[in-house]
Amino acid sequence: MKKIILASGSPRRRELLAQIGYTFEVVTSGKEEVYQSTEPQEIVKELALLKAKDVAEKTASDREEDCGRIIIGADTVVAHEGKILGKPKDKEDAARMLEALQGDAHDVYTGVAVICYDKEGQEEVISHAVQTKVYVDVMTEEEIQSYIATGEPMDKAGAYGIQGRFAAHIAKIDGDYYNVVGLPVSYIYKVLREKI
Repeated sequence: MKKIILASGSPRRRELLAQIGYTFEVVTSGKEEVYQSTEPQEIVKELALLKAKDVAEKTASDREEDCGRIIIGADTVVAHEGKILGKPKDKEDAARMLEALQGDAHDVYTGVAVICYDKEGQEEVISHAVQTKVYVDVMTEEEIQSYIATGEPMDKAGAYGIQGRFAAHIAKIDGDYYNVVGLPVSYIYKVLREKI
């Protein structure tokens, strides 16, 4: 079986990949996240590939080893009204993001880049973006401040985690729930099933 390497330090991504039964190594990318694209679905694909290629270079020792590796890179963004919402800088930034998202819909995009090496050591790159539309209930100022006080939004794009306390404010989603958590596991499973 080929060695699977996850190019992400995200605990959520590690949990999700393990949840579908894969054993893997984690090697994080130290590359600065710089991109040329302007559309969210292209930005996440570009960043996922950047991470995967960086880890592929870090873990390549010889041609023989390359024949048995699959590297998975991923990147997730929250986009609202054409703007990407990253991780909040502070509590005020988190409040601003949550006020914008409440009572409205937004999109979550996860880009996935899978780099596979065949028996000749040739590289094959599979790149894809998954989109999920998330609808957030109307929230009071008190609910927003109470959620921020938990500390949960401070390390999450869009200032919320669907798998945490913010679940109470999600009206519905259209698409893959796990994509919003940070890794579209159904898509990953289908790719790995073909490549392992």
